[in-house]
Amino acid sequence: MKALAASLPGQVNGRAETLSRKAYDALEELILTLQLEPGSVVTEQHLIERTGLGRTPLREALLRLDREKLVEVSPRRGITVSEINIAQYLSVLEVRRLLDGLLAEKAARRATEEQRREFRRLAALMEQEASRKHLVEFMRVDRAFDALLGSAARNSFAVDAVRPLHAHSRRFWYLFRHDGDLARAAGLHARLMRSVAGGNTREARRASDHLLDYLESFARKALETA
Repeated sequence: MKALAASLPGQVNGRAETLSRKAYDALEELILTLQLEPGSVVTEQHLIERTGLGRTPLREALLRLDREKLVEVSPRRGITVSEINIAQYLSVLEVRRLLDGLLAEKAARRATEEQRREFRRLAALMEQEASRKHLVEFMRVDRAFDALLGSAARNSFAVDAVRPLHAHSRRFWYLFRHDGDLARAAGLHARLMRSVAGGNTREARRASDHLLDYLESFARKALETA
């Protein structure tokens, strides 16, 4: 009985953390796929009904999304989904280039054999989802890749700094994408994943830069046509 009692607090905390992560993932996907439109104001009750999750994990997720500037939580106004600012987004990419390149290099050097196999699997899966034009599934694979890259790089400070930038990038890309962008984005991501899996740090950095070159070109095109 004592052993069981001692394990209960950890189990409770683990369940709470799982629910909070589940709420974050659900809300982030609603925001990134524009099901919650930029500039829209929503209530906690609406989000509870939309996700089927409880108020406590939902509030924890909203606090994190607020820190990442994807929403603004105000006692008076409620929950406002952040607007998309094209000009500011170019600044996001400037920082991403530095951090993404660092993570790519470190992951190429430090990844385990199991992680290298997973990079190859995700590369093939991303190309597959792109060929099928499964946009939401493509973005889920992209999120899984970012998480794996951060884990393999083993630099929590860089991961924490770049995570919200990736989220803003996915939402921007989802809004402004054009025909042909899905296949091109998948190819560039897959090249990066395979470079990391191969352990070539120089090629991993080069592949990361090529991906950022594409994203910057994409952003400037959106700025010109906006």
